[in-house]
Amino acid sequence: MQGTMIYGPRDIRFEDRPEPTITKPTDAIIRLSATCICGSDLWPYRGLQPIAQPTPMGHEYCGTVEEVGRDVRYIKPGQFVVGSFATSDNTCVICKDGYQSSCVHREFMSTAQAPLLRVPLADGTLVATCDLPPKEMIPSLLATSDVLGTGWFAADAANVKPGATVAVVGDGAVGLLGVLSAKQMGAKRIIAMSRHASRQKLAREFGATDIVTERGDDGVARIKELTDGIGANSVLECVGTQESMMQAIRSARPGGFVSYVGVPHGVSLDGEQLFFAHVHLHGGPAPVRRYLPKLIKLVLDGKINPGKVFDLTLPLDQVAEGYRAMDERRAIKTLLQP
Repeated sequence: MQGTMIYGPRDIRFEDRPEPTITKPTDAIIRLSATCICGSDLWPYRGLQPIAQPTPMGHEYCGTVEEVGRDVRYIKPGQFVVGSFATSDNTCVICKDGYQSSCVHREFMSTAQAPLLRVPLADGTLVATCDLPPKEMIPSLLATSDVLGTGWFAADAANVKPGATVAVVGDGAVGLLGVLSAKQMGAKRIIAMSRHASRQKLAREFGATDIVTERGDDGVARIKELTDGIGANSVLECVGTQESMMQAIRSARPGGFVSYVGVPHGVSLDGEQLFFAHVHLHGGPAPVRRYLPKLIKLVLDGKINPGKVFDLTLPLDQVAEGYRAMDERRAIKTLLQP
């Protein structure tokens, strides 16, 4: 088969790779219905994360089970499944606490931009739908695999409650679905920070009530202005830079909650500044598996349509153009069709 490989900065190739096989009795092989490019894939693409050797790419996926290992009990061939970017046994003490992305047996998925995928710990990682979903729901189901699950965790970790005022730092796919998630959790006011008209439009469609175009000190000042000088109850940091993290912390009111789900690059916190900010901080790799059953049901019941973040759809063999489009901000998120 052929799959996506990265060789170095802005060097994406679609080339021959071995077909995955069952290597452990807890594995499953799935044929992908769709995969996509994640915002975090742009870090190595831009050279901000070193690549030592040609490396396969992709960690968002959904599809139909083709084969399972002898110890897989619940996942069956023929089922449509969605899985997380982090594998989990879903039985260890960490998983039972709801942090499956830190499972003691965790592996990070990294080969999903291909037609076939081996999923370790299939019973604990994958969630099956009752029936094969209609084709039009595939993008939204794919979104639950990571980008929606991460946006949902951002809202949950920021303690979004009914009636709350929420600020979302970042207008990528995760930030936009953080807006959607906050709306689903009952936030009354959702302030999306965005400078891009197409993203502002989608943010409003997902539930944003206000748009702030300023960044840094000016962005914080605008949030304070919109909140009677005290800041937001909950702030979702969905980028991963020093500027975005400090903007999030400074936009929260004393006693407020800040979540951070953007993969951090160059982020450091000043202890004294954090001490006097008086905010709760919670984040990390999203425990998508915790939320998958609920999110899949919301999609299948027609309550949400997170697949709208995919504004570019390409055949998988045009994956390099998908990376370019996202890097150049011509696309929010690229869906790839095997």
